[in-house]
Amino acid sequence: MAAIALGTDTGGSCRIPAAMCGTVGFKPTQPRVPLAGAYPLSFSLDSIGSLGASVGCVALVDQIMAGETPAPVKPLPLAGRRLAVARNVALDDLDQDVAKAFEAALDRLSRAGVTISKVKMPTLDRVASLFDKGGIAAAEAYALHKPLLAAKAAEFDPRVRIRIELGATQSAVDYLGLRTLRSELSPAFDAETADFDAVLMPTCPIAPPPMTAFAGDDEYLRLNRLLLRNTSLANQLDRCSISLPCHAPGEAPAGLMLTGERGADHFLLRLAAGVEAALASPSS
Repeated sequence: MAAIALGTDTGGSCRIPAAMCGTVGFKPTQPRVPLAGAYPLSFSLDSIGSLGASVGCVALVDQIMAGETPAPVKPLPLAGRRLAVARNVALDDLDQDVAKAFEAALDRLSRAGVTISKVKMPTLDRVASLFDKGGIAAAEAYALHKPLLAAKAAEFDPRVRIRIELGATQSAVDYLGLRTLRSELSPAFDAETADFDAVLMPTCPIAPPPMTAFAGDDEYLRLNRLLLRNTSLANQLDRCSISLPCHAPGEAPAGLMLTGERGADHFLLRLAAGVEAALASPSS
């Protein structure tokens, strides 16, 4: 297995496959890594991140892509850290495997000296409005792909094309309204998380589904929205975020996601390295 892979993350495309495969996936704060040379989906939401075998792997690659001198990440001590669990939205509709792995991870962190608070974060209830008519990503993707859709629509994957074409249903007023709402929700979420070192939630609410589950279009769309629900919060609210494997050996893969403050990428990676060590320690 390769130590590292690069990825773009517009709503979770580094963190979701990491959670599904039992690896680490990191999405930096959007401006941290230049987007030049990457083919865009949404210039407002795209981030360039990575998937790797460990926090140390993704941290080194992040430093290189950000133009910094790479150095090994130093795990933060966990004793006295304050982590918040968002008890609204993020914990809805968890399947049994994910719920079990998530609670076991919280227990290990508590025993490592972390104070974990389950709190309601009202801003998360409002994020769903950012996906009206496909959201910001659909509008920006449609603007990019409109000429190609006009010439070669039949060559697009139909499930991808439908999502891009949602952007055509938006007016300029709709798009600007979404941008304005996003600019309001980001500082509101900042205020809700100011007393915590990071926010914890399951990366995905469900364990990896079988490929047969995606055969029908309706079920595909339902699962797609469900898998993106938690990860997309960091993109919409302009945060850095990382997924760590938290399942026990032999159990279905599950991810523990830590979301940090905007621009606090170094701190989040050091915190994640400490969490990674705690999750790997023998249970007592």
